[in-house]
Amino acid sequence: MKRSAFTLIELLVVIAVIGIILAILLPALSGARERSRTVLCQSRLRSIGAGWHMYAEDHDDVSAPGRLYNKGGGVSNPANWYDVGNGLAYRPRWIALIGKYVGIYAYDMPRADVDRLDYTNNVYLCPTVPQWTDNRNSAYGYNHQFLGNSRQAAGKFINFPVNRSSISSFAGTVMAADCMGTAAGVPANERQEYSLRGTGFKETGNHGWTLDPPRLTATSDRGTGDPGTPRTAVDPRHQTKANVVFCDGHVDSVLPRTIGYRVLPNGAFVDLESTPDGPNNTWFSGSSRDLDPPALPTGSPAL
Repeated sequence: MKRSAFTLIELLVVIAVIGIILAILLPALSGARERSRTVLCQSRLRSIGAGWHMYAEDHDDVSAPGRLYNKGGGVSNPANWYDVGNGLAYRPRWIALIGKYVGIYAYDMPRADVDRLDYTNNVYLCPTVPQWTDNRNSAYGYNHQFLGNSRQAAGKFINFPVNRSSISSFAGTVMAADCMGTAAGVPANERQEYSLRGTGFKETGNHGWTLDPPRLTATSDRGTGDPGTPRTAVDPRHQTKANVVFCDGHVDSVLPRTIGYRVLPNGAFVDLESTPDGPNNTWFSGSSRDLDPPALPTGSPAL
């Protein structure tokens, strides 16, 4: 009895067909995985955002600050230790402050003796960049310049306290979003990889807990607040879009341009550069108007 067998040509045809099928399926599978990450990220932002109103209700209508300010003495001063739901932490940032109100605690074991901790609750992490765990270099940035900038200049708060009731359009005001950190303010080809405890302006995710509005001015705050810092901006990490949670609690995936950002030809987000179609703060100001971000205070220190 004669055995049947594949010829070399038939084998090559089968391999070619398999290759074509894989070429067709792999992008679809990759796209499906990314869409699932986008949806999971949106769910996490929605969960955290629910605590923003609860924080204000518990603090006489005051919106959560970007970070609780330093009362002097650093980690050694108990006045700088704040409850994050399951313990005390040193000057927690906005996300840990409001997360506690919905029972989503930022840390398994909070500590008040160090400045930087890793978020251990997955809800605080974007599934597209799960390695961004540092509470300074984190994935989600807060619209602190308009909602509560408790940094100080000339002994005065830049923009704090901010009453929740001063916001005229919750649905039209960005609360927080995927953030690239200060790397957003440098050309795309100069950006560097994420660094967990890094402080380099060009590192993606650097100081990602702050989200600067699209339009800045020469007298406004930006980035880390240090001299020479680039601006921060949204990170379109979900198939060219960024996930955004608004003050009414709804979450959407949007192009940066949709909420007012503009990008230079080199990939850097517009700061003070002049462009024909400039950035605007309509989605950040809380009033549905293109307002300047609050200017840095000048003059004598506040009494």
